[in-house]
Formats: sequence, structure tokens, C-alpha cells
Amino acid sequence: METGQSNNGNERCIISKDSSWFSQFRNASNPWMARYVYALFFLVANLLAWAARDYGRGALTEMERLKGCNGGKDCLGAEGVLRVSLGCFIFYIIMFLSTAGTSKLNVTRDTWHSGWWSVKIVLWIAMTVIPFLLPSEFIQIYGEVAHFGAGVFLLIQLVSIIRFITWLNECCESEKYAARCQIHVMFFATTAYVVCLVGIILMYIWYAPKPSCLLNIFFITWSLVLLQLMTSVSLHPKVNAGILTPGLMGLYVVFLCWCAIRSEPTGENCIRKSDSATKTDWLSIISFVVAILAIVIATFSTGIDSKCFQFRKDDTPAEDDVPYGYGFFHFVFATGAMYFAMLLIGWNSHHSMRKWTIDVGWTSTWVRIINEWLAVCVYLWILVAPILWKNRHAGST
Repeated sequence: METGQSNNGNERCIISKDSSWFSQFRNASNPWMARYVYALFFLVANLLAWAARDYGRGALTEMERLKGCNGGKDCLGAEGVLRVSLGCFIFYIIMFLSTAGTSKLNVTRDTWHSGWWSVKIVLWIAMTVIPFLLPSEFIQIYGEVAHFGAGVFLLIQLVSIIRFITWLNECCESEKYAARCQIHVMFFATTAYVVCLVGIILMYIWYAPKPSCLLNIFFITWSLVLLQLMTSVSLHPKVNAGILTPGLMGLYVVFLCWCAIRSEPTGENCIRKSDSATKTDWLSIISFVVAILAIVIATFSTGIDSKCFQFRKDDTPAEDDVPYGYGFFHFVFATGAMYFAMLLIGWNSHHSMRKWTIDVGWTSTWVRIINEWLAVCVYLWILVAPILWKNRHAGST
């Protein structure tokens, strides 16, 4: 038996190295390529949810045949988005439950993750259709739960970004690259701070043109204070985290602040060019397409970063270890399904959204702002926690 399994593993390795992508796809021998197929499923779900929201009225007569749609009105708009999101969520939860804990290649769950695409396509279609047969009350309950799931996704994404920034800084400060990267670190850190300051100045000009724009002034000023706080803590002698990490975190914080203000409802006097915001133009369409692609890319990149929640360093991985955590990958996509639903309905199932808009509304604004503040808190905790732990341990001894 062991010899047979070894031969199967060797044959699969040969297929992976020498065969075309189609052969690898057919033989379930490439988990790296499987990621892109799951991302494609996720992208199609995003597009279906957008179509249900913006263009579902044309399918009203067909919806009348579905019992859970109450004459079509409950399968359109926000509820249409939630129904598509629920189907996508169920699909990835099934994949999560069936692949969680997979650690080795060439086992049954690995083959299931990387193959059986005909079965998965049928499963995905079935999971997309079934929510349209459910009553409206159940969908509303899912909409409430989706708020929590979307928050979990944002938290995972936040930790992943901060882990990447700290890893990059540790890599540049390591003995192997310290001398070589010194100039590069100074250049990128300086550039990051310049971009942060320019971004803050532009936000003052664009989104706080009058003294009466108190909320926007507060958002922007507080982002500047948080940037200064992160820099001060990072450069403290006991922390000594360098100047690169607060600079990169500053870019993230300023970006979140910009997204938050951009999410404010149209027609606000503090946002310039708000008069043209009621019209759908090519810039709105491009922004919407870029936002959809950004959701997919963010979910994809976060899903393969399962190591961001490993708090101990593992030994060198074995040759037959899986390249990334399958269960974590599908869990991120499941929460991502809830996240894209919240963006398309503005975090409020009773909030009407214009065509070609995404993540607009006061709820969206405050979600972004809280995400920004939470990012700073997590970053500062990562810097300060080792020192507090060391002092506590020294005091106990």
C-alpha cells in the first residue's frame, strides 16, 4: 500500500512539473492554480450580486415563479444581493468544512480541493439558486449575520496587512539584508511620509473646504494624530521598530480615511463636485469595476496568507506539505461573500443604492473609520505587547 501511494505521489509530481495547465487542472495536481478557479467563482458571484441589485427589475416576471420571492420584489435590490451572497457563503463554507485541517499533498482532501471541478460547478450553481427559494425572513436574518461576518473579514485582512508590513521591516533589518537595504528603507519610508502628508493636505482641500465641515476635519486631523502616534511609538528606544513600518501603516491609515470620506452620501456640502455625483459617468463605472476587482484581489491575497495567524515559527516545511491552508483560504472567501454583500448594500439592507455605486452611506463611512482606528490599535499592540510581556515576566521572577 505504501509503495502504491508513493508511486501515485510521484506520478502526480511528474504531472505537476511536466504537464500543461489543462492537464494539471484535470488531474487535480496543482493547488496553486486551484486558487484562481475559486477566485473566478467569487468574481462571478460579485457580478451576479451587482446585476441583481442594479438590473434585477428586468427579471421581475421570471422571479414571480419563485415562491420565496413574493412576486419578485424580495429577490431584487438589497435582498437580491443577500441571496447571491448567501449562496456564495454556503459554497465556501462547504469547502471549508471539507478541507479544514489538510496538511499533506496527495491525500483525498487535497485532491478534492484541487480537482472535482465538474462537481463543484454543479454545487456552486445549486448553492446560487437555492437562496432564491427561501423566504424573505430568513434572508433578513442572514443580512444581520452578514454584518458580523464582514467584520471578521475586515479583521483578518487588517491583521494580514499589518503582518506583511512588520515582516517586510524585519526582513530589511535582518543581518543578511540590513546593509544592502538601508538606502532603500530610507527612500521608501520618506516617500511614504510624503505621500501621507500630501494625501492629508488634499483631503483638507477637497473634503473640508469650509470650517463647518467639522466631521471631515475631525476624521482627517485624527488620522494625522494617529500617524504621529505610530511614528513616536515606533521610534521609542524601547521599541525601536524603525521608520519604515509607521510610514507604510500611515499610507494604510490615510487610505482608509480617504475611503471613509468618499463613502459619505452624495449631496453633502463638504464633498466637492457632489452635483455631478448623481449622474453615472464613465469615471463612476471605472471606479465601480476597480472596486469589484479590488474586493476579489483582497480576498484572494488574504486567503492564501494563513501564516498571519500563526504565532510560532514553524520549521522548514516538508516537500509534501500543502502550500497554503486550504481551510483558512475557503473561510476567508466565505466571510468575503458577506463582505461584498455589505459593500453593495451600503451595510444597510434598507438603504437604496444608485447604479454603479459601491460602499456608500453613513454606515459605510463609520465602518471604514472604525477599521482605521482598529488598525492603529492592533499595530501599536504588536509593538508594545512584547515589551509588556517581557516586563511582566521579569517582575514575576
